[in-house]
Amino acid sequence: MSKLILTVDDSASMRMLLKATLTSQGYRIETANDGKHGLERMHEVRPDLLITDINMPEMDGFELIEAVRGIGDFRGTPILVLSTEFSDEKKARARSAGATGWITKPFEPTKLGAAVRRVCP
Repeated sequence: MSKLILTVDDSASMRMLLKATLTSQGYRIETANDGKHGLERMHEVRPDLLITDINMPEMDGFELIEAVRGIGDFRGTPILVLSTEFSDEKKARARSAGATGWITKPFEPTKLGAAVRRVCP
């Protein structure tokens, strides 16, 4: 059975691009449009991997990562950040919140697929 990935991004076009890219690589995709919705969807779909943006309304990616890591069932779920941000400070903040890895937008489909396979074999 293919892995289920939850993508959380406030950009509808980015959600569609992620879904198309990852579906073509054999993954099942669910989506959410911000951190608050993403946290709700985590409970509903129980994904094998969470991919989240950082800058979003309602609840940003850092808050989402911290909230997910605070839930026992999701402590081991890999979390990749996919963001236009790339400063060492933001990456360190994401790591301390519990992120597994970081990918900078715009992404290359092959590199995204490799990162997904690395954290979610």
